Amino acid sequence: MQKLRNILDFSKDLLVALLAALLVIRFVAMHTEVPSGSMIPTIMQKDHLVVSPFTAYGRSPKIGEIVIFYEDGDRLVKRLIATGGDTVDLIDGDVYVNGEAIDESSYVRYEHTTYPFSWSDIEFPYTVPEGSYWMMGDNREESADSRVFGAVEGEKIIAIGGFRIYPFDTIGALK
Repeated sequence: MQKLRNILDFSKDLLVALLAALLVIRFVAMHTEVPSGSMIPTIMQKDHLVVSPFTAYGRSPKIGEIVIFYEDGDRLVKRLIATGGDTVDLIDGDVYVNGEAIDESSYVRYEHTTYPFSWSDIEFPYTVPEGSYWMMGDNREESADSRVFGAVEGEKIIAIGGFRIYPFDTIGALK
């Protein structure tokens, strides 16, 4: 009888620990592996990140921040370029927001390489709907981003920013 009680106590403790772990993973910190090179040079393919949904509660992301969001069931990592009401245009490989070229030299892989995709239905200039965000990868030649799927609705945002945990020589907050 004591053996059965010990097994039940252990099972209960294990169940509580698993439930706590699931709650932490869902609401406090989520692990994600970056599947593509769309954010090179900021984030490399196969980098491992920890992101927290708490970062997106109570505030909207700011221009230039890295944002994690869902698009067609996939978890994507991109940079916020424009917000609701802004007009985005792509001219001669550069991004213009509200008629002004933006300086992306600190994060874009190759400057002057941002062009619309010929196979996309998105037309420029594009006005971002209110409550939505224009997201783009830092590796513009290899990024399926808002140029493909349009603006991202605010409720699709999972987290703002994140922390790289692997590879170990690049551990740190995303910028």
